[in-house]
Amino acid sequence: QVQLVESGGGLVQAGGSLRLSCATSGNIFSIRTLGWYRQAPGKQRELVAVMTSYNTNYADSVKGRFTISRNNAKDVVYLQMNSLEPEDTAVYYCKSGTYSLKDYWGQGTQVTVSS
Repeated sequence: QVQLVESGGGLVQAGGSLRLSCATSGNIFSIRTLGWYRQAPGKQRELVAVMTSYNTNYADSVKGRFTISRNNAKDVVYLQMNSLEPEDTAVYYCKSGTYSLKDYWGQGTQVTVSS
């Protein structure tokens, strides 16, 4: 199993920045992908950014503003969010995909962007 714990959410004004962290533990050698998703009230959960050993992909809505990265020494994946907009308000979740094809999710962290 893989455990994921997000942190770093909060309230920020439009145009501001936040960095989310996702600490991974457990069977981390089984991790194939790491990604960030978000879910706004009344909307479906959507992909924000995902990374593998070879590449990263971003939702069109965050390209150029958000950056996903990983610190392998600390087993932490980050989401740097710049130029935040009110439309970025959501609960942000960390997700790991594994070689056994099981997915694991964190508990989520709230990001609120005020206008």
